[in-house]
Amino acid sequence: MLTNLKSRTLELARSPNAERTLFAISFAESSFFPLPPDLLLGPMAAAAPNKWLRYALVCTIASVLGGLLGYAIGMFLMDSIGGAILNFFGYAGDKRAELEALYAEWGAWVIFIKGLTPIPYKLVTIVSGALAYPLHWFVIASILTRGARFLLVAWLFQRFGPSIAPVMEKRLGLVLVIVALVVVAAIVAVRFLH
Repeated sequence: MLTNLKSRTLELARSPNAERTLFAISFAESSFFPLPPDLLLGPMAAAAPNKWLRYALVCTIASVLGGLLGYAIGMFLMDSIGGAILNFFGYAGDKRAELEALYAEWGAWVIFIKGLTPIPYKLVTIVSGALAYPLHWFVIASILTRGARFLLVAWLFQRFGPSIAPVMEKRLGLVLVIVALVVVAAIVAVRFLH
């Protein structure tokens, strides 16, 4: 099922409605959709390198808005829809409790790390709402992390073209984890220097 969905998503990158589709997928991925918008963002940035920044911004705005939907699902519908989404992505029982405990202790750091990495961001958005994490911090962290991720993906594809796709598919997670670690190290360094 996911392979078919991935193929259809890639076909949409070449359609006249690609930008609207990018917005819709970015929005949906932040709260319930299983595929990341990178699948569409990369090919679009490679096909129209002069629009890479625009596509990254569309992706970021839609992702943050979708994150607010995920937040609302967690806050108001955790026992029904929120729990079902977490279960679908393998976060049931003890695993869900571990995620919630991690989030309760580290808050914004979890948003930063999971917002950059390929770990399903919808988990963070839903748990943020369920734990009533301060909305303004959630939005700020989401803008920073999702923006950084989508800017990096779009820039790489506009810079290196479609030839980067196999490398990104195999190594995107590693690249984003390294970026997340650099961001965290920089924040910690600045904090200790003041």
